[in-house]
Amino acid sequence: MDRVTTAGGVRARARVLARGDGRGGTALPVLEGEGPLAVRRTRGSGAEARVMLIGAMSGPLGGDHFTVEAEAAQGARLRVGSAAATLALPGQDKAGARYDVRLTVGEDAELRWLPEQLISARSSDLYVTTRVDVAATGRLLLREEQVLGRTGEEPGRLTSRLAVRIAGRCVLDQELACGPGAPGGWDGPAGLAGHRAVGQLVVVRPEFAAAPPAPRPVAQGAAVMPLAGPAVLLTAVAPDALRLRRLLDEALASLD
Repeated sequence: MDRVTTAGGVRARARVLARGDGRGGTALPVLEGEGPLAVRRTRGSGAEARVMLIGAMSGPLGGDHFTVEAEAAQGARLRVGSAAATLALPGQDKAGARYDVRLTVGEDAELRWLPEQLISARSSDLYVTTRVDVAATGRLLLREEQVLGRTGEEPGRLTSRLAVRIAGRCVLDQELACGPGAPGGWDGPAGLAGHRAVGQLVVVRPEFAAAPPAPRPVAQGAAVMPLAGPAVLLTAVAPDALRLRRLLDEALASLD
């Protein structure tokens, strides 16, 4: 689709719908993107369909509003990644930018949401919301990584909210604000403690209802925390994106 512009910035939406094809595989009846949100199907593995988000232009800039919707309907196996990191930049519009993600996982379906890092560049102002609805027998792996500033650069302002519901019940609803203008303490001992990369994995597996993982530290800066449902939250802080990814991968491997 063509780029969509309005007064105050770019409005763009991408949508992915995956369904079980009845033959043990996954079909993609809806694969749509517009403006800076290009969507491409890539080679899958087994029953899993794979989709890549590709940034077709810079952004989000000040005043932009991006929305991504992905649904793994009943019986589907869907993996969504991104070709590169998302870079939040200042724009001519002094208003903040928005990036909304809406994920849905149906019965006996699985969604692996694994984008690359979100980088908050100097003077940018971005508000990110991620809302997830998982059915009782659905499975989810969600990765969220944020890097404050490019190399040697002060960060912009970044606010992110993550909410997860399982079978209609809220198991996680948290908000993190970092950078200039954020509430005091975000960089203190109870916050990022001087680190510039922060991330988390949300893992939903029906078997956790009977055998939830125990809360524990995994390594320096990473921890496992069970949620009030068949889910677990893995969190980590690190000095850079590479170390952050290693910590999250190590925490995920510890579940198995």
